[in-house]
Amino acid sequence: MQILRTPDDRFNDLLDFPYKPNYVDYAYGGDSLRVHYVDEGPVDADVTGQELKIIPLDAEVTWLCLHGQPTWSYLYRKMIPIFSEAGHRVIAPDFIGFGRSDKLQDEALYTFDFHREMLLFLLQRLELRNIRLVCQDWGGILGLTLPISEPDRFSALLVMNTMLATGDIPLSKGFLAWRDFVRTKPNLNISSLMRRSVDLLSHEESIAYDAPFPDVTYKAGVRRFPELVPDNPDAPGALLSREARTWWETRWQGQSAMVIGMQDVVLGPKVMNKLWSSIQNCPPPIEISDAGHFVQEWGEPIARMAVESF
Repeated sequence: MQILRTPDDRFNDLLDFPYKPNYVDYAYGGDSLRVHYVDEGPVDADVTGQELKIIPLDAEVTWLCLHGQPTWSYLYRKMIPIFSEAGHRVIAPDFIGFGRSDKLQDEALYTFDFHREMLLFLLQRLELRNIRLVCQDWGGILGLTLPISEPDRFSALLVMNTMLATGDIPLSKGFLAWRDFVRTKPNLNISSLMRRSVDLLSHEESIAYDAPFPDVTYKAGVRRFPELVPDNPDAPGALLSREARTWWETRWQGQSAMVIGMQDVVLGPKVMNKLWSSIQNCPPPIEISDAGHFVQEWGEPIARMAVESF
């Protein structure tokens, strides 16, 4: 495998993202891939004044924040402080191919199971318990399937503009248009896309989304994700997603909250209301009229709502 690693200096001085990087090594195909994650929460100090992280006990809370395409953990910069200030642990990983995680140059190596197995590895390696799953886009397409393998780890769900890709429901016209668009843009200009998608984004914030990708060779994961959405019942990931749908409909006992960015033409109200009907005892969705696909950019009040509700 050709493995690329974004130079660290591209992540220096990003606006509102002061977080120390954390890494685990993920073994795959005889190689070791470095996976990055933000790990914030309660800290204490030893006698020298050195900060020491307090790893919460099993009974305490961990917010697991999963991004989508073409973003990275920077997308959660407005939510991480709210969860952390509540005295909780916050884990925000970067998928392989995104953020500070390693990138594979060969698009074919990225599969539905490849990404999902990495997430399961991370849950087990970090021994995460009492997880409040926070997910959007691919963070939900993959993240919503995790509880069928690790049901005892999850206690709450905050879900935003995503879906269960079950393969037995036609994909939306908006998604198909997005997939076609990405096929024509191998060197997708991510900062420009984010500015068009989020009116309130500053220039400094938008260019932070370019940081992981020095050039087109680093963007194989970005190009690949739209191709991995199951579009028929036999596609990789479709059966798992149908099993997850049944699990959320019949076995989910935790608390839930759904937030919909109403301007999203890819995974907007119609898709989200379908998902809402599959989540047992989920309250009616909260609609944000001026938000689009990247709902986390309106994240501070959403995070406060979740902390107060759960």
